[in-house]
Amino acid sequence: MHCYDCFKEGTENTAVAVCVDCGAGVCTRHLHDEPEPVRRSSATGRVWSPHDARRMVCLVCHESLRQNRH
Repeated sequence: MHCYDCFKEGTENTAVAVCVDCGAGVCTRHLHDEPEPVRRSSATGRVWSPHDARRMVCLVCHESLRQNRH
């Protein structure tokens, strides 16, 4: 799979991840990875995991979501 953003720029690079929001293949140059807290349901309510998961998003989705948080 190739990076979609590189394709739009007229170049070709191998994708190393898939954006969890839009599904585009993403190379290291167009990738933003961030920690994602994990919580699970239990008999006493929600419990937060001591370890974060990884969230891989393309830069387009990262910028779009970041603007919506403010």
